[in-house]
Amino acid sequence: MPARPAAPQAPATVPAIGRTVLDSRDISRALTRIAHEILERNKGASDLVLLGIPSRGVPLAQRIAAKIAAVEGVDVPVGSLDVTMYRDDLRMRPARTLLRTDIPSGGLDDKVVVLVDDVLFSGRTIRAALDAINDVGRPQAVRLAVLVDRGHRELPIRADFVGKNLPTSLVESVRVRLVEADGEDAVTIAGVSTSSTYRDGSTARDGSTDRQGSDGFEEDAR
Repeated sequence: MPARPAAPQAPATVPAIGRTVLDSRDISRALTRIAHEILERNKGASDLVLLGIPSRGVPLAQRIAAKIAAVEGVDVPVGSLDVTMYRDDLRMRPARTLLRTDIPSGGLDDKVVVLVDDVLFSGRTIRAALDAINDVGRPQAVRLAVLVDRGHRELPIRADFVGKNLPTSLVESVRVRLVEADGEDAVTIAGVSTSSTYRDGSTARDGSTDRQGSDGFEEDAR
């Protein structure tokens, strides 16, 4: 008797490409505005340090620094801050690759540190970033700049500088693509199905909320 063929398994799905809410010109204008707002708030570029959260926060920080330099003629130090080991979901998720932390040579003590990230969601990545900063210095102040704020905060965290406020539902996915990492600049939003696959291979199934962010990790703003 021939073996009964195995029933096909429904493939896990990922968010569709979706609609573009910011194109390259929109992103450039948003970063220009953020750069000017940082300078206005800080009354110039004195004592500023920009720290990008990998991966896409780093090129965003570098672009903001370039725009500040074009206005002020001052090169603002730019670094990166990996928050992987400070996340509150380490015990819940598979192991992740550590990314780069690069603190500028002048350090963070008595500096005005501007954290830069691509998407602000629940706020948990930013909470982790604040813990990470505590281990490397004592800034005069810490501020937050994000390209997109999509809402749904789970912690009392608010961005100081926002490129675009983008109201979303919890079943939508926001994707930031940058030339440095993806070959193009765009922010897209798409709906998701009830079964989604993260870059690390884990899934959200049976109606659970997909919070996959632009870095492929469970988003807090990820």
